[in-house]
Amino acid sequence: MSVEHWLAFTAATMVLLVIPGPTILLVVSYALGQGWRTAFPMAVGVALGDFTAMTLSMLGVGALLAASATVFTVLKWIGAAYLVWLGVKLWRAGGALDAEPRTERVSAARMTGHAWLVTALNPKSITFFVAFLPQFLDARGDFWTQMLIFEATFLTLAFANAFTYALVASRARAVVRDARAIRLVNRVGGGLLIGAGVAAVAVGRGQG
Repeated sequence: MSVEHWLAFTAATMVLLVIPGPTILLVVSYALGQGWRTAFPMAVGVALGDFTAMTLSMLGVGALLAASATVFTVLKWIGAAYLVWLGVKLWRAGGALDAEPRTERVSAARMTGHAWLVTALNPKSITFFVAFLPQFLDARGDFWTQMLIFEATFLTLAFANAFTYALVASRARAVVRDARAIRLVNRVGGGLLIGAGVAAVAVGRGQG
């Protein structure tokens, strides 16, 4: 695997993680209601959930790579199109962000379990990873070594992202609920997602 593949994966991952989705909305909702103490257990739960989803998707990606190079290439193009579609959808979302505060007192273990369930058991998570990961794999390199590097990178960034969101939400509640701020995040994130989809195809073609 080349440094370019890893850098492209890292950049795309950072863009995808920072955009609020179901998992981040859960993190924010707990932080709004219970403060900074939610940061660590929620971040752990998110990382465990992503680990579960990525591990399951790895099995499917590995099977596709072994079965057919053509299928693998088609999957890469579908994944790139998926990123662009997500970007357009996010751009059009405007200032929409629904994160109601969870004011009931919840233990750290329960918060971790809740974050894990929401992240891991969402069918879209596994589907997303199956479409996302192949774009950055080098078909000439060792599959499992690449997946180990990608998974470690993604989980580290996912933990840091959830942790940061929880801290920011606990201290900046007005900003989290400001439609103008959310609209800016959505539009910047949408544009970056579209760029990530285009860049992923460009990197893949350059290595072909």
